[in-house]
Amino acid sequence: MDFKEAVEFLSPRLVTFVTAMIPVGELRASIPLALITYQMGIIESYIISVIGNLVPVAVILWGLDSISRYLIKRFRPANRFFTWLFNRTRRKYSARFEKYTGYALIGFVALPLPVTGGWTGALIAFVFGIPPKRAMIQITAGVLIAGIIVTVIIKTVGLVRFITAG
Repeated sequence: MDFKEAVEFLSPRLVTFVTAMIPVGELRASIPLALITYQMGIIESYIISVIGNLVPVAVILWGLDSISRYLIKRFRPANRFFTWLFNRTRRKYSARFEKYTGYALIGFVALPLPVTGGWTGALIAFVFGIPPKRAMIQITAGVLIAGIIVTVIIKTVGLVRFITAG
């Protein structure tokens, strides 16, 4: 069984949900997949993609801190790495980040470009020490905005293709 046959077995909703969970693609991949490939409705595509995108964000925000603390306590190289990472990042970027606090994270996640999105936003929140609950609210706002942007772009491009083809 090849990849296409395997995917055809799965529900379009499940494939959309899982696609939204994958780093890099996230909403930028799941919404076009749902709208174009599966012909799902706008609202359904948006909701499934947003929820799918937020699942790994929650895991990263609440899990990465525990994992890093465990590694810091038990492995000297991990301790040196995390100490270096936190000190360097916070020293170099904290002033700019502090100035725009929530807006910076929301805006970063809301831009539907490669290497922006929920995954990267969660990692940024972790490195800057933003409490998980606050980070989740800000990242959720960014993901909601990104979902709207991607949906509008996909529907606009589809409308333009329809008009120019006719």
